[in-house]
Amino acid sequence: MPTDVIMPQMGESIFEGTLTKWLKKPGDKVQRDEPLFEISTDKVDAEIPAPASGVLKEVKIQEGTTVQVNTVVGVIDGDGAGGAVSSAPPKAATPEPPKAAAPPAPARPTPLPQASAMPQEEEETETESIGAQPSNVTEISTGDGDRVRSSPLVRKIAKENNVNLSQVPGTGTGGRITKEDILGFIQKYPAGAQAPASAQRPAAAPSAPQAAAVPVAPTLPAPVPGELVPMTKMRSIIAQRMVESKHTSAHVHTVFKVDMTRIVKIRERERAKFEARNGVKLTYMPFVARAVIAGIKQMPIINSSVEGDGIRYHKNVNIGIAVALDWGLIVPVVKQAEERSFVGLQRAINDVAERARAKKLLPDEVAGGTFTITNPGIFGPQFGTPIIMQPQVAILGMGGLFKEPVVITDKDGNDLIAIRSIIRLTLGYDHRIIDGADADKFMVAVRNYLENWSEDIG
Repeated sequence: MPTDVIMPQMGESIFEGTLTKWLKKPGDKVQRDEPLFEISTDKVDAEIPAPASGVLKEVKIQEGTTVQVNTVVGVIDGDGAGGAVSSAPPKAATPEPPKAAAPPAPARPTPLPQASAMPQEEEETETESIGAQPSNVTEISTGDGDRVRSSPLVRKIAKENNVNLSQVPGTGTGGRITKEDILGFIQKYPAGAQAPASAQRPAAAPSAPQAAAVPVAPTLPAPVPGELVPMTKMRSIIAQRMVESKHTSAHVHTVFKVDMTRIVKIRERERAKFEARNGVKLTYMPFVARAVIAGIKQMPIINSSVEGDGIRYHKNVNIGIAVALDWGLIVPVVKQAEERSFVGLQRAINDVAERARAKKLLPDEVAGGTFTITNPGIFGPQFGTPIIMQPQVAILGMGGLFKEPVVITDKDGNDLIAIRSIIRLTLGYDHRIIDGADADKFMVAVRNYLENWSEDIG
């Protein structure tokens, strides 16, 4: 029987959403809980799963349309037969006959790890999986008699990189192919290359060449010079928020050089054991986050906000972590960061960043931040001057991490030139309530915590 597909209410304060992309066309078969369409709200971009299995019979709301929550946007025929399919109004894609279930076509490319100017070996905001079992894992046929278990995100990455999933060994529960499995395979074998038989997962019969088995996903066309391209919903919201912040806060920035040599050595020495013990990649972000928490304990004004003629000193440190997306920027929040261990912070940061890129965040997970950290340093800048996230009053920007000659003084008082790992941290703060002296005291506390790190990383 037919099932209505509705615009969901993504949080109590969300009353409308923009349907940005259909991941299926009328006539396509869909499985319950597989991504069906994408929406954008003033809080998050998200993939919305199908409420039932069957055939997408009708598309009622076209891409780019903003509607109220609970609006019916499409219809799924649960019997898979229900007569002719339709897509109104006429500008919708031409209906196609039903076809075998297939991985949904990605709306946009999923970023892969890439080299950067920093020796951090991490993406902005550290997006490695923390090893949790996904709830949306499905089993699909590869067309050669083999069946593989994987999530929609894994299938997207495989399709974009011309990888036949039947060749990827799965290390997850029941042979599930994890994100780490597919990324490791792509790094080892170039796109379209045939992996040696010893590296492939067992199959009942030899696989066809990858290029024939999985077509390369089409890429979005580059803007034509002179072309006027409308802003996406997310981009227009970012533009509005940034201008509002500049009009609200009296922005001032201070830049501190921090010697990260001690932490670099700790990470190099401990990373393999840390990752084996905790199942999560060791990055620099939790080091900085712990230093921020220590600095806020000394200067609580940094973790406050302006309310009318008063100052609200927040009870908890809710750290926003800026995540760069191919289609914009989002800042998920790690709540009550001061109560988390080092390992707990690393896990939470990885989790929210991963789900931000997979469009799995809830609106509440991008609200309630009291302080933000942004890490553009992976792209190589010395430092930046970030804009404050309202209603917060401060934001910390991480610059690139570079080896530099530095004058140091030994225990005998002699000056020496040494090669040290240096990062520049920028604090953007609201001069309405934070004086320069208080901002600098906070940064001194952050610098001292990092340069004299003594905490057990777990």
